Amino acid sequence: MDGRRVAEIFAELGEPAARNVIGMALEQLASILTEVDAALGAGDMAQSVAHAERMSRLAWQIGLLSLAGVAMDLGSTAERGDMPAVAAIRARLLRVGNRSLTAIWDREAMP
Repeated sequence: MDGRRVAEIFAELGEPAARNVIGMALEQLASILTEVDAALGAGDMAQSVAHAERMSRLAWQIGLLSLAGVAMDLGSTAERGDMPAVAAIRARLLRVGNRSLTAIWDREAMP
């Protein structure tokens, strides 16, 4: 997590609005994580790529750099059709996604 980016969001928006914006982004990321996993499970590479791109952009905006990077890796690998690599990156995306969302939720819960 890029703490500097989170601090910038708070400085730009103020605490109440920043918490709201970050909270909504986290909810969207959790939803996208579920959507990309479902698309991969269904073998829908086009949807997987679209979801991964959305996830990457949103994660980058709120400072979840590792999550953004893994999502970009998944999208580019799915576009190439490298299914063994897609399976490995899928598992990594779920681990990093859950860890990243938990880390920032915990940070937001702190007073």
